[in-house]
Amino acid sequence: MILQGKTAVVVGGGQTPGATIGNGRATAMQFAREGAEVLVADRDLASAGETVVMIEDEGGRASACHVDVTEEASLQELSREVLRRYGKVDVLHNNVGMSLAAGDAAVEDITTDAFDRIVDINLRGMVLACKHFLPAMREAGSGAIVNISSMAAWRPYPYVAYKATKAAVVAFTEQLAQTNARYNIRANVILPGLMNTPMAIESRVAAGTPRKTVVSERDKRVPLGRKMGTAWDVAHAAAFLASDRAGFITGVALPVDGGSSVS
Repeated sequence: MILQGKTAVVVGGGQTPGATIGNGRATAMQFAREGAEVLVADRDLASAGETVVMIEDEGGRASACHVDVTEEASLQELSREVLRRYGKVDVLHNNVGMSLAAGDAAVEDITTDAFDRIVDINLRGMVLACKHFLPAMREAGSGAIVNISSMAAWRPYPYVAYKATKAAVVAFTEQLAQTNARYNIRANVILPGLMNTPMAIESRVAAGTPRKTVVSERDKRVPLGRKMGTAWDVAHAAAFLASDRAGFITGVALPVDGGSSVS
């Protein structure tokens, strides 16, 4: 249990509805399986509560809290609530992100409202979450931040706002690592590739493509095993980076992509 005794916050630990489990929920569950006490934060409090129930059904410890990453006051209150409940924060995991469901499009078609919305959710919210959690970590002289980007940051991707924000998350995480190393705070970023998660699949199904077609076409693009990854692949990587086993690792951008980045 590599996170035994640690307190972890998973921002985006609920999920959008879908046939599979999402990265945030799987990561919250994996953190708990590894011994952490987990605060599951999400805009959808009911969905966060479902994650908590799943954790508790496995014998883990967790609680839910509402947060809206587009509102700085909400993120500030979340940081205060964590300290009220647990007295410390060891791990901050930033998982929130949107693309097509928020109106993403090619650069020639993107609207100002859609672009601003995606920047607020994917990048600004992550920056402000770190802003409000870092003081407690610095005071404690330790902490681990794990951010979620995407292989879209490095590979061809047709929609401009998602690609731009996910590339910015990589750069932001590198800067976090550099500026906080002297406080013994580590920051790393995971770049999921083609994943069978609700965010990746459901918006395309809703747009009219049959689910079987969406899944099979994405499976064909994965070199390793010829099948998409799952949220558990991301969750296992996140748990390692959050743990003391990664104690000498900071500023790393880790692809979890089945070999797509080297194919």
